[in-house]
Amino acid sequence: MAHQSTSRLRARLVDQAASDLEENRRRQLELAKKIELLKQEEVLLLNILDLAERYEGLSDPPPLPEQAQNEPVLHGTGTPRTSAAPQVTPVRDTAPGGRTARAAAKGKSRPPLLGDLLVALLGNHREPRPAKELRDELLEMHPDRNPTPQVVRNTLESLVAKGQILRHKQQRSVTYTIAEYGRGADVTPTP
Repeated sequence: MAHQSTSRLRARLVDQAASDLEENRRRQLELAKKIELLKQEEVLLLNILDLAERYEGLSDPPPLPEQAQNEPVLHGTGTPRTSAAPQVTPVRDTAPGGRTARAAAKGKSRPPLLGDLLVALLGNHREPRPAKELRDELLEMHPDRNPTPQVVRNTLESLVAKGQILRHKQQRSVTYTIAEYGRGADVTPTP
């Protein structure tokens, strides 16, 4: 009798451990997806700050939050992981004299903004282009740039809001043209 209860207890423990392991892996995957989305959002926010700095003539943009180089990266349990932790570099460093590295590099040439590249690509085409084709063309012409599809769509929508390009909708298909080419087309108004 004692042997049967021990076997049942062990079977329940094994089932519970297997279930917990499956849940743990599901949560890890969920968190990895959230981290990827946050990284994409960070890129978009940096692009917005660059645009604001470039077009608004901000002399000193607000400081960005930083994570110290030596600060451990927390993973799941709230405990620092010491082995195989990725090196975290701050988004913005401070140059001598209290200026930001970005402000110190003002005189140096900067790569063109994603929005400028997309406008240039659209300027090469008279017909409307979907975001996916624009991204593919961008990756081909600028292999050093690798924006995610969502970042490209967000940038295109930002350009629509500014009136630089036009959005065209046919059923579920969305395409974009440079504003001067698409004036007579069936254009979805922006809110």
